Amino acid sequence: MILDLPNPQRAAQWCIAQRAAGRSLGFVPTMGALHEGHLSLVRHAVSHNDSTCVSIFVNPLQFNETDDFVRYPRDHEFDKQLLQDEGCDMVFSGTLSQFFPGANSPDDIKTTDPGKFATGLEGDHRPGHFAGVRTIVEQLFKTAGQCTAYFGEKDFQQTLVVKDLAGSLGYPNIDVRPTIREKDGLAMSTRNALLRAEDRVRAGCLYKALMSAKRLWRKGERDADALREAMRSELIKAEIEIDYADLRDPENWQAESPHGVMQRARGLIAVHLGNVRLIDNKQLND
Repeated sequence: MILDLPNPQRAAQWCIAQRAAGRSLGFVPTMGALHEGHLSLVRHAVSHNDSTCVSIFVNPLQFNETDDFVRYPRDHEFDKQLLQDEGCDMVFSGTLSQFFPGANSPDDIKTTDPGKFATGLEGDHRPGHFAGVRTIVEQLFKTAGQCTAYFGEKDFQQTLVVKDLAGSLGYPNIDVRPTIREKDGLAMSTRNALLRAEDRVRAGCLYKALMSAKRLWRKGERDADALREAMRSELIKAEIEIDYADLRDPENWQAESPHGVMQRARGLIAVHLGNVRLIDNKQLND
């Protein structure tokens, strides 16, 4: 039976006890509404560690719009059953004031500087988002302590912010796992369930756009403008509202769009389908 702990203080004690017993610990941070992408991370954690825990906390600090926070799906009991079926040992949650003693609302919390990887792309389109992410993830890392924490590659820019945080803390180990996709290539996301039927069909073009750039790369194209245009043309053809369809060198992150010849490149996309915002990315160089 999975252990369900309602506050981070008790969860921290459990994690300390696992390490004291000489058990390796895997940790998967989530906001709940679990899907196959999350469960693949849990499965990997279970198979590579003696003990595994998962956090479920819908973080108000990382939402730019109150309506988006309110609409975010929540079903703790269903999520807990999924985790139990995967062999997870402990799930923990908490309230804002439990993670940040003395805070009664998000306005009471001073967010931390998210670092250089928060610049550009999501950082431009969702101001304050990465500050909110880094602030709560720091509390989650302090709860879990020394462990291996697992994240999905779909939120690529976020994984860079999280790795930077782990580097500054000195823990945990970060393991970024490949994106899990639907049959049409759409990256699995909690937000997919909010799509209208016609928008869900069109959403497959995100993967098509990324693959169009990857095919060009494989043919020898290295010009950033040409690769960017390949992605944008697929999205425009599907009449999708584009936040960005851009490139970055993941080993030399810059806020600005690159131009000229690239040695390494990752395509990154953010779009709106109705009132749902989706992101995706793919490494172009093998």
